[in-house]
Amino acid sequence: MNVRTRGPAVEPAARGVAAGERAVRELADVAGRHAERADASGEPAQEAVSGIVAAGFARHFVPERHGGAAGGFAALLGAVAAVGERCASVAWCASLAAGSARLGAYLPESGQADLWGGGPDVLVAAGLIPSGRAVRQRDGWRLTGEWAYTSGAEFSDWVLLCAPTGPGDGAGGNAARFFAVPRAGYTVRPTWRALGMRATASDTVAVTDVFVPEHRSVPRERIYRGEAAQPAARCHAVPLRLVSGLLFAGPALGAATAAVQAWRARLSAEASAAESARLALARSATEVETARLLLNRAAETADRAPLGGPPDEARNARDCAYAVELLREATDRLFRSAGTRVQAAGDPLQRAWRDVSCVAGHVALRFEPAALQYAAHLLTPSPEDRFERESSGAAAGLQARV
Repeated sequence: MNVRTRGPAVEPAARGVAAGERAVRELADVAGRHAERADASGEPAQEAVSGIVAAGFARHFVPERHGGAAGGFAALLGAVAAVGERCASVAWCASLAAGSARLGAYLPESGQADLWGGGPDVLVAAGLIPSGRAVRQRDGWRLTGEWAYTSGAEFSDWVLLCAPTGPGDGAGGNAARFFAVPRAGYTVRPTWRALGMRATASDTVAVTDVFVPEHRSVPRERIYRGEAAQPAARCHAVPLRLVSGLLFAGPALGAATAAVQAWRARLSAEASAAESARLALARSATEVETARLLLNRAAETADRAPLGGPPDEARNARDCAYAVELLREATDRLFRSAGTRVQAAGDPLQRAWRDVSCVAGHVALRFEPAALQYAAHLLTPSPEDRFERESSGAAAGLQARV
């Protein structure tokens, strides 16, 4: 399947996404109608892909000078979660369409012009894990390799692929770059067969000896640090770790919300629900609402808080991971409480459980590594803390001598 049909024009040109907007609601409705079929077939409906573009996800983080919205993370989170209530796979594709395009803002300006010269509604997929090899040429690079789990690759117009470049590229032995490759330069192999999130088209991108001009590449560290080409909007000035968890957690928030709604509807239809079932509903609803609060705070930090460096990055990573852990526990409890009635293929509560379980396994959403890094920052005194401690110690010593 190669779905590349564009939706209707979006006005005004710079509009991004918002949870209550008509185009997002329409996408959610389309995603919901096709959810069971998409889950069974392993690919999103063409109408849903067109709706992702029409709703403004592709342009949400595109710089304004290229017709995009340079939008915020809170707006994206709300819109993704709203779509995720109907189909987590389409919500994932929408979120990563926005997030992958954001990486394009770190390319040199001529590379951005290649990417968005025809307008901001370009579907970009990204291979974030370094793979393959890139060999420097006179005016660019020769790129070869395979990138697994590249969500949305089959219906993308461009991909941004991360590849190691070796010690001669300015970052020691860990140097790597992102390379922008147009659709004619890569093939897609259907390799995604998963428990959940089945319709995300998270397949394998293959590139064979493709020349990438220098202006279509950017050092990975610039993206990690949030060093975009100037002038940089807020959404391009944030470090990747501050926001990456949000892009992956939003679909799970929507799916878990839908699971609570489905369980509530089933209990409401019963004459007398068991106490254990009502307790499961209450506890799971509490966990989902708590996760929403954590994710909303993380999004607000990304949008508005002073960029405080590693401590904020560590807290956001911790909060996103813990939020998804809560969402997984909530859906798991509801699934177990429902018994055999949700074992049938096509049951929406079962699909929500599979989808949230799949998202919770993402490397960016593992709580233990995020928690350990956060604890390390808590236990490492800041320069202000060290100054206060040293000043207090000096004063105590002087007092003792007196």
